[in-house]
Amino acid sequence: MPGYQPWYHGNITRSKAEDLLSKAARDGSFLIRDSESIQGAYALCVLYLNCVYTYRILPNEDKKLSVQASEGVPIRFFTMLPELVEAYYSPNMGLITHLQYSVQREEEVDEEPEGLPPQLPPRHFTADDSKASEQQCKSLSDSFLMRLQHMDLSTITEEHQVAIQEYFRSSICLDAEQAQNGNPNLPGLRKLMMALCKNLNSEISHILPALEVFHRALDQQLSPGIGHVPKQISVDSGPSVSYRLEQLTKLLYSIEDKAKSSVFESVGYDGGHRKSLIPIVTFEVKQESLAIPTKMFLKVDVEGGKLYFKKSKEGPEDKYFVHNKILQLVKSQKMHAKLVIVVETEKEKILRKEFVFDDAKKREGFCQLLQLMKNKHSEKPEPDMITVFVGTWNMGNAGPPHNIKSWFQCKGQGKTQDDTADHIPHDFYVIGTQEDPLGEREWADTVKGVLRNITNISFKQVAIHTLWNIRIIVLAKPEHENRISHVFSDSVKTGIANTLGNKGAVGISFMFNGTSFGFVNSHLTSGSEKKLRRNQNYTNILRFLNLGDKKLNPFDITHQFTHLFWLGDLNYRVEFPSTEAEYIVTKIKQQQYQELLSKDQLSMERTEGKVFLHFDEEEISFAPTYRFERDTREKYAYTKAKATGTKYNLPSWCDRVLWKSFPLVYVFCQAYGCTNDIMTSDHSPVFASFEVGVASQFVSKQDPDSAPQGGIQIMNCVATLLTKSKTKFFIEFHSSCLEKTVKTSEGENVEHPAGSIKVRFGNQVQLTPIISDPEYLLDQHILICVKSTDCDESYGEGCVALRAAQFCYTEFHITLTHHGEKTGTLTGGIQLHTSEGKPTEKLYDFIKIEKDDPVTSKGKGGDNKLSASHAHDISNPSYMGLSFRAGNVTDKGWSYSMPKRNQHNIGQGGKDSKKDGYDVGARSPTGKVCSTGEDEKLTEMLDNPLYGSMGKSHSRSKDQEHQQKDHLAPDPLFSSSKAADGDPDRPPVPTPRNRSFTCSENKPQPPAPVTQHPSAHKKPVVPSRSEAGMAHNRPPLPVKFRPGVPDPQTPKPRDYRDSSELPSKHRPPARPGQLHKDSKEQF
Repeated sequence: MPGYQPWYHGNITRSKAEDLLSKAARDGSFLIRDSESIQGAYALCVLYLNCVYTYRILPNEDKKLSVQASEGVPIRFFTMLPELVEAYYSPNMGLITHLQYSVQREEEVDEEPEGLPPQLPPRHFTADDSKASEQQCKSLSDSFLMRLQHMDLSTITEEHQVAIQEYFRSSICLDAEQAQNGNPNLPGLRKLMMALCKNLNSEISHILPALEVFHRALDQQLSPGIGHVPKQISVDSGPSVSYRLEQLTKLLYSIEDKAKSSVFESVGYDGGHRKSLIPIVTFEVKQESLAIPTKMFLKVDVEGGKLYFKKSKEGPEDKYFVHNKILQLVKSQKMHAKLVIVVETEKEKILRKEFVFDDAKKREGFCQLLQLMKNKHSEKPEPDMITVFVGTWNMGNAGPPHNIKSWFQCKGQGKTQDDTADHIPHDFYVIGTQEDPLGEREWADTVKGVLRNITNISFKQVAIHTLWNIRIIVLAKPEHENRISHVFSDSVKTGIANTLGNKGAVGISFMFNGTSFGFVNSHLTSGSEKKLRRNQNYTNILRFLNLGDKKLNPFDITHQFTHLFWLGDLNYRVEFPSTEAEYIVTKIKQQQYQELLSKDQLSMERTEGKVFLHFDEEEISFAPTYRFERDTREKYAYTKAKATGTKYNLPSWCDRVLWKSFPLVYVFCQAYGCTNDIMTSDHSPVFASFEVGVASQFVSKQDPDSAPQGGIQIMNCVATLLTKSKTKFFIEFHSSCLEKTVKTSEGENVEHPAGSIKVRFGNQVQLTPIISDPEYLLDQHILICVKSTDCDESYGEGCVALRAAQFCYTEFHITLTHHGEKTGTLTGGIQLHTSEGKPTEKLYDFIKIEKDDPVTSKGKGGDNKLSASHAHDISNPSYMGLSFRAGNVTDKGWSYSMPKRNQHNIGQGGKDSKKDGYDVGARSPTGKVCSTGEDEKLTEMLDNPLYGSMGKSHSRSKDQEHQQKDHLAPDPLFSSSKAADGDPDRPPVPTPRNRSFTCSENKPQPPAPVTQHPSAHKKPVVPSRSEAGMAHNRPPLPVKFRPGVPDPQTPKPRDYRDSSELPSKHRPPARPGQLHKDSKEQF
């Protein structure tokens, strides 16, 4: 855009443009911004009658500009934007009104660098005239020649001295000119490098073939990336020296690994760098026997796949259970050190063994070892759960100390790992650094060396990306090398004027089998008073960081990945007056963090929805990580002397790790804290580790020709958009499980309060998945984008999990966002039709949470035979996006409602079902159903306070009643039940299809008879928010069935969310059409 034009606002967001026009509040006010949907195009935004009208300005092949205005108006072409604007000041040009008042651009105040700015990389010259360009080239040449004069050149040959001087004297100016014209090859530099490396190139040509032959002798199949090297390569042609050196280095590493592997194997030694052996660990626990605590020892042999129960540490090891006989681990929420181990005996009896560990950390270490054992000996070809280490450290431009093991072992303050987990390797290590003074190779080698020392594994580098001193590296276990694909990396500068890379972000994304991962490491603006600037940094990174699938361009990075982790020095401070510095330090020494955290800028901005909308962060239980005196962690250096006076940097939690995952996907934070013993920087390194659910690259076992076609129905969509735009809208549905992107027809705009638009999309949308197997479909998600018809720009994006519709028609309510801001809501219904199949149990089903300790009969050894007479509220809160933290509850951005469902014993308990898993009224992540209790308890469960109440959105308004005639019912082919006579327009709630698996009854039976469908005089259930919709894809195991024994009666379970740590939730009013509590649906 040549010259300054006050009406041109560059790449501001659509919502920002609307805000500026609304403030102008005069008809005919206008501005021009860059188009969000078409590169090189513009959007003309005009205000009329308090509504914003947007017109696209498109360039043609000759780069002439035209406005897409009303039909029937001749199209005019313009060479420049000012010419176009001048023309449209005239009336009757096809716009809603002619242009009258230009809205001025808001000038952004750039941040001032604190202290000395970082050393700048080589500059790119963009002088407007040749004279200025010549002066800059001469200045560049003189600077380097002067620098060369102060160097000791005695160690290099005269020929090389002359070549380097000649390059700085003349060739560097030619390279600068080439770079200015867009040529990145820099021929002068290339010529110099070839001259300097002439002898090296010749040596490589002799050495590489010999190494190649030796490598092939060790392994007939060459390593990936290593091909046949020609025997003679000309110095002036072929690959660059750096590329050939890289190949040479890779080949040397590969030869070393293969030679070691062969030698180790020949002598029977398997402890090289290829295999990680987990040592045997013994835990001392207590077990109650006849109300008397008895000391016991649990010995875990991960490699052997056995768990030993011993009465003394050196006692006999005759009593043990192999990995496939250990059915479930059930953590007590009430007693954080208590654990129930559910095992199966040789006589096929299921026993509960209750133990109390020394502390919760020991219990967690034991659970991690047992989970690793199950995974190691699993017969599954692909993992369904992996662990990820995420670390962030502002290195303060100082190299790391010799020992940084504690960082990768999650040792220090906060939620840390037990010593027993020290040798458990994570599947991925993601390390973000800021103010990192090391080179990429040096840092990568440092990290790999530390991990090799801890785990005995040589981790593979997935990717590394650096922006000035901001760096991110991703390392993976070697066994995952073939599971990783679609690796992308990118960076965004947010420094001074958004052109310097001293602040900004780097990111890496990739696919792990069928699951997408994104990692962002950012260093945001510093200074306590720069909060708004940090918020803008965050938005710019969201908008311009280019990662992931390019087909998902309407979606920013918060919607593109199954799991997105955001780490870094976010620089948000504790908002206290500088006079309170000593008070803050006192609170930290007393480990009283809550008052300080209540003034944490990031937490406050998140609560107001200004940044990191719908992200999660584990509870902070560690001291502020900034600003320490170097070489000690005992003293905070919160003052800094500057020419303008004393500057305060109050102790703050600058370094953070947050994450955002798709709905109904398993994520559990194992650790979150900071180290105590790494003191070279004024920041402490922060660590976090996660268990995350992953999907495999699915290969259906069904014949594609004979398998029934699957289907996804989405209906009754209503969008409420926070916009003043006067336009029409449609919806796009994106997913890797669909054959193609699907668009709806144009929606119907409905009158709504000023500042928002309500849009109904009446047509039912049928989506066709590429595979109909439930094992595949239940792990998939549909990305939704609401777009305008006039400029094809997004007005909000969201995501729906197909798992929510596993059993029946489900209503959803999602928050729409765009560029990190809330832009509205979308409600609708989804129904899933799959082929027949039984989804397998996931590894993360192995551990559950039990809130209320059961009243068990004590016996010898404390073993309890499984009895359905004891009710257990077992759940997996981490999968559901819940946690037991106190404080403010954040909106997750999505919720689902499902009808009340009572399950019955429709199968016989037996050997096969028993081995599938253990569940007594459990609500498991893979589809195991929960005991719902009475209506009041049901309502409390369905209105989960941690997802935000849905009472308002689901209540019947006049507007909804008026719409009933347009409300579509689920497809009868999807097995739906009859609508009640009293509410004929309400869509019937379908009865779930019969499936070929068993389930258990764990709820008291009311006297009312069980019928296949609700009685005619009873209204069907209006789908309400239910966490049954968040269920996993595996049914519960039935209680061991005994002939002649009546069905056990269980007391009403309590919802674990009644915990005093969570805010209380009142029961919303019953909705019209709610099923009578005595009526049932039969599965």
